[in-house]
Amino acid sequence: MTAIKVNGQVLEVEADPDTPLLWILRDHLGFTGTKFGCGVGICGSCTVHVDRAAVRACVVPLSSVGYAEVTTIEGLAERDGTALHDAWVAEQAPQCGYCQPGMIMATRALLDRTPQPTDADIDKAITNLCRCGSYPRIRRAIHRAAEASSDARDLGKEDVS
Repeated sequence: MTAIKVNGQVLEVEADPDTPLLWILRDHLGFTGTKFGCGVGICGSCTVHVDRAAVRACVVPLSSVGYAEVTTIEGLAERDGTALHDAWVAEQAPQCGYCQPGMIMATRALLDRTPQPTDADIDKAITNLCRCGSYPRIRRAIHRAAEASSDARDLGKEDVS
Protein backbone atom coordinates (compact mmCIF):
# COMPACT_ATOMS: atom_id res chain seq x y z
CA MET A 1 0.00 0.00 0.00
CA THR A 2 1.12 3.50 -0.83
CA ALA A 3 -0.20 6.67 0.78
CA ILE A 4 -0.92 9.64 -1.48
CA LYS A 5 -2.30 13.03 -0.50
CA VAL A 6 -5.04 14.14 -2.89
CA ASN A 7 -7.21 17.22 -2.41
CA GLY A 8 -6.18 17.46 1.23
CA GLN A 9 -6.88 13.83 2.13
CA VAL A 10 -4.33 11.07 2.67
CA LEU A 11 -5.53 8.04 0.73
CA GLU A 12 -4.13 4.52 0.46
CA VAL A 13 -3.65 2.83 -2.91
CA GLU A 14 -2.36 -0.57 -3.86
CA ALA A 15 -0.54 -0.14 -7.15
CA ASP A 16 2.76 -0.66 -8.87
CA PRO A 17 5.05 2.34 -8.14
CA ASP A 18 5.49 2.83 -11.91
CA THR A 19 1.75 3.30 -12.46
CA PRO A 20 1.09 6.76 -13.92
CA LEU A 21 -0.56 9.20 -11.51
CA LEU A 22 -3.42 9.59 -14.02
CA TRP A 23 -4.51 5.99 -13.54
CA ILE A 24 -4.09 6.17 -9.77
CA LEU A 25 -6.39 9.19 -9.69
CA ARG A 26 -8.99 7.86 -12.14
CA ASP A 27 -9.04 4.10 -11.63
CA HIS A 28 -7.93 3.65 -8.04
CA LEU A 29 -9.34 6.78 -6.41
CA GLY A 30 -12.27 7.79 -8.64
CA PHE A 31 -11.16 11.32 -9.55
CA THR A 32 -12.47 11.13 -13.11
CA GLY A 33 -12.27 14.88 -13.80
CA THR A 34 -8.65 14.25 -14.77
CA LYS A 35 -8.89 13.11 -18.39
CA PHE A 36 -6.85 10.72 -20.52
CA GLY A 37 -5.81 12.31 -23.79
CA CYS A 38 -2.57 11.23 -25.39
CA GLY A 39 -0.74 9.20 -22.75
CA VAL A 40 2.61 10.81 -23.54
CA GLY A 41 2.38 14.20 -21.82
CA ILE A 42 1.66 16.31 -24.88
CA CYS A 43 -2.04 17.25 -24.86
CA GLY A 44 -2.46 18.32 -21.21
CA SER A 45 -5.91 16.81 -20.67
CA CYS A 46 -4.51 15.05 -17.61
CA THR A 47 -3.03 18.16 -15.98
CA VAL A 48 -3.13 18.19 -12.18
CA HIS A 49 -1.11 20.05 -9.57
CA VAL A 50 1.66 18.46 -7.56
CA ASP A 51 2.61 20.92 -4.83
CA ARG A 52 0.79 23.62 -6.86
CA ALA A 53 2.87 23.00 -10.01
CA ALA A 54 1.00 21.88 -13.13
CA VAL A 55 2.11 18.41 -14.25
CA ARG A 56 0.92 15.96 -16.88
CA ALA A 57 -0.35 13.06 -14.77
CA CYS A 58 -0.06 10.53 -17.60
CA VAL A 59 3.76 10.65 -17.42
CA VAL A 60 4.25 11.06 -13.65
CA PRO A 61 4.75 7.71 -11.91
CA LEU A 62 3.19 7.18 -8.51
CA SER A 63 6.67 6.64 -7.05
CA SER A 64 7.69 10.23 -7.88
CA VAL A 65 4.79 11.83 -6.03
CA GLY A 66 5.95 10.87 -2.55
CA TYR A 67 4.40 13.10 0.12
CA ALA A 68 3.54 15.93 -2.26
CA GLU A 69 0.06 17.46 -2.29
CA VAL A 70 -1.85 16.43 -5.42
CA THR A 71 -4.77 18.64 -6.45
CA THR A 72 -7.25 17.54 -9.09
CA ILE A 73 -9.95 19.58 -10.80
CA GLU A 74 -12.35 18.25 -8.15
CA GLY A 75 -10.20 19.74 -5.39
CA LEU A 76 -9.50 23.05 -7.12
CA ALA A 77 -12.92 24.59 -6.39
CA GLU A 78 -12.54 23.69 -2.72
CA ARG A 79 -9.15 25.42 -2.64
CA ASP A 80 -9.78 28.41 -4.91
CA GLY A 81 -13.51 29.05 -5.10
CA THR A 82 -15.21 29.68 -8.42
CA ALA A 83 -13.30 32.55 -10.08
CA LEU A 84 -11.88 30.39 -12.87
CA HIS A 85 -15.16 28.57 -13.35
CA ASP A 86 -17.06 31.85 -13.54
CA ALA A 87 -14.59 33.24 -16.12
CA TRP A 88 -14.83 30.06 -18.19
CA VAL A 89 -18.64 30.26 -18.23
CA ALA A 90 -18.73 34.00 -18.94
CA GLU A 91 -16.43 33.61 -21.95
CA GLN A 92 -18.06 30.35 -23.08
CA ALA A 93 -14.58 28.81 -23.18
CA PRO A 94 -15.50 25.15 -23.49
CA GLN A 95 -16.91 23.73 -26.65
CA CYS A 96 -16.83 19.95 -26.20
CA GLY A 97 -15.30 20.44 -22.74
CA TYR A 98 -12.99 17.42 -22.71
CA CYS A 99 -9.74 19.39 -22.38
CA GLN A 100 -11.13 22.00 -20.02
CA PRO A 101 -10.22 20.42 -16.65
CA GLY A 102 -6.58 20.31 -17.78
CA MET A 103 -6.81 23.85 -19.19
CA ILE A 104 -8.21 25.16 -15.91
CA MET A 105 -5.51 23.39 -13.88
CA ALA A 106 -2.77 24.81 -16.13
CA THR A 107 -4.36 28.26 -15.88
CA ARG A 108 -4.49 28.16 -12.08
CA ALA A 109 -0.76 27.32 -11.98
CA LEU A 110 -0.07 30.20 -14.39
CA LEU A 111 -2.08 32.69 -12.32
CA ASP A 112 -0.33 31.53 -9.14
CA ARG A 113 3.01 32.44 -10.77
CA THR A 114 1.88 35.39 -12.88
CA PRO A 115 -1.25 37.09 -11.49
CA GLN A 116 -1.64 39.42 -14.51
CA PRO A 117 -0.37 37.40 -17.49
CA THR A 118 0.20 38.90 -20.91
CA ASP A 119 -0.82 37.07 -24.06
CA ALA A 120 2.82 35.99 -24.41
CA ASP A 121 2.77 34.59 -20.84
CA ILE A 122 -0.39 32.64 -21.68
CA ASP A 123 1.07 31.29 -24.91
CA LYS A 124 4.21 30.15 -23.11
CA ALA A 125 2.45 28.56 -20.13
CA ILE A 126 -0.73 27.06 -21.59
CA THR A 127 0.50 24.38 -23.94
CA ASN A 128 -2.59 22.20 -23.54
CA LEU A 129 -4.26 21.15 -26.77
CA CYS A 130 -7.90 21.85 -27.60
CA ARG A 131 -9.26 19.93 -30.57
CA CYS A 132 -12.21 22.33 -30.80
CA GLY A 133 -9.87 25.32 -31.13
CA SER A 134 -11.48 27.46 -28.45
CA TYR A 135 -8.14 29.15 -27.71
CA PRO A 136 -9.41 32.76 -28.16
CA ARG A 137 -12.19 32.16 -25.62
CA ILE A 138 -9.78 30.44 -23.24
CA ARG A 139 -7.41 33.41 -23.50
CA ARG A 140 -10.28 35.81 -22.70
CA ALA A 141 -11.31 33.63 -19.77
CA ILE A 142 -7.75 33.69 -18.40
CA HIS A 143 -7.64 37.48 -18.62
CA ARG A 144 -11.11 37.71 -17.00
CA ALA A 145 -10.05 35.44 -14.13
CA ALA A 146 -6.85 37.46 -13.63
CA GLU A 147 -8.87 40.69 -13.53
CA ALA A 148 -11.38 39.21 -11.09
CA SER A 149 -8.53 38.08 -8.84
CA SER A 150 -6.97 41.54 -9.04
CA ASP A 151 -10.31 43.16 -8.15
CA ALA A 152 -10.70 40.80 -5.19
CA ARG A 153 -7.21 41.65 -3.94
CA ASP A 154 -7.96 45.37 -4.29
CA LEU A 155 -11.18 44.99 -2.27
CA GLY A 156 -9.17 43.41 0.53
CA LYS A 157 -6.91 46.42 0.88
CA GLU A 158 -7.89 49.03 3.41
CA ASP A 159 -7.61 52.70 2.64
CA VAL A 160 -5.20 53.95 5.28
CA SER A 161 -4.81 57.52 4.02
